[in-house]
Amino acid sequence: MFPIRDHNPSGRIPHVTRLLVLLNVAVFLATWFLPDSDYGRDLILYDWGVVPARLLQEGDISRVFSSMFLHAGWAHIFGNMLFLWIFGDNLEDQFGHMGFLVFYLLAGVAAAMAQVAFEPGSGIPMVGASGAIAGVMGGYLLLYPRAKVDVLFFFLIFFRILPIPAWGVLGFWFASQLIGMVGPVELGGVAYWAHAGGFVAGLVLALPFWWRRGGRQFWQQSDGHPAHPPVTYQRSSIPVIGRNR
Repeated sequence: MFPIRDHNPSGRIPHVTRLLVLLNVAVFLATWFLPDSDYGRDLILYDWGVVPARLLQEGDISRVFSSMFLHAGWAHIFGNMLFLWIFGDNLEDQFGHMGFLVFYLLAGVAAAMAQVAFEPGSGIPMVGASGAIAGVMGGYLLLYPRAKVDVLFFFLIFFRILPIPAWGVLGFWFASQLIGMVGPVELGGVAYWAHAGGFVAGLVLALPFWWRRGGRQFWQQSDGHPAHPPVTYQRSSIPVIGRNR
């Protein structure tokens, strides 16, 4: 189950969302293609990522911000940027450019602190924008629970794109993070506490905006969707090939 787009692109150009995507991709490419030297990619991830034990010992939170722009691989950067692109523009449309940037960074800090709180002795660096993006997803869920999101379902050779309400997509994602928390650590490599913490932080940070817009009345006025009209995606023109008998 993999979200690929929503039906409500932003009503204005999401400059901050685009800038965040560009910065993340640029930093990833700059670190990924480093030559194999004494100061290679792994050392950069350790030096500029969040290492819980070191953070508690030194108290330097600057690495919390630098870690948000580091990624460990192609799947890591692609998945994060896709989720940011799908869900970030609508929040930026509501919060404004600077408001959204502050929201994003605060959610990222909260996500990192959640991981540090539950693994204070860890010496493994935590990197990635997923904690901040989880906050974006939490805010999106609060403001637009009924917005349609196209999800790619695939099982072996079967796949299909289905539109699903945001509450179903994001609720499933959050539940998967809770399940990951209780799984064996050695099978992980994923900062589940950061994801869950960022998601909850996004909900909390979006609450004042939701209340100022009338709370439940905001949902009634918007029907749980972004204010502008949804986009209707056309079916593919690729013909279906029948089976020979």
